[in-house]
Amino acid sequence: MGGGYHLGSGKRLKVSNDSETSEEAPGRYVQHLTELVFNVSQEEDGGFVAECLQEPIFTQGDTWGELSDAVRDAVAAWHFDRPAPSRIRLHLVRDEVLTLA
Repeated sequence: MGGGYHLGSGKRLKVSNDSETSEEAPGRYVQHLTELVFNVSQEEDGGFVAECLQEPIFTQGDTWGELSDAVRDAVAAWHFDRPAPSRIRLHLVRDEVLTLA
């Protein structure tokens, strides 16, 4: 493992603000994210679409509340066999073009 760190079996090392690494099996290091970030955009029909930046997770909802529930469900389903992150960040992205007269 880079950086001169050595982990014993079952120990965890905080490597950044949004992830940690653990040795789950001898010689096998796995990164566990503590925060997932989703870029959220609003569709023309008013609904929302969320795309995770770290994992291949996509979902949608008609309202912000429905989107939040759908994101939680999708993250839980994706992480069904491993530790889920402790936080999910929804980042609303708005693309607006302004014209100057």
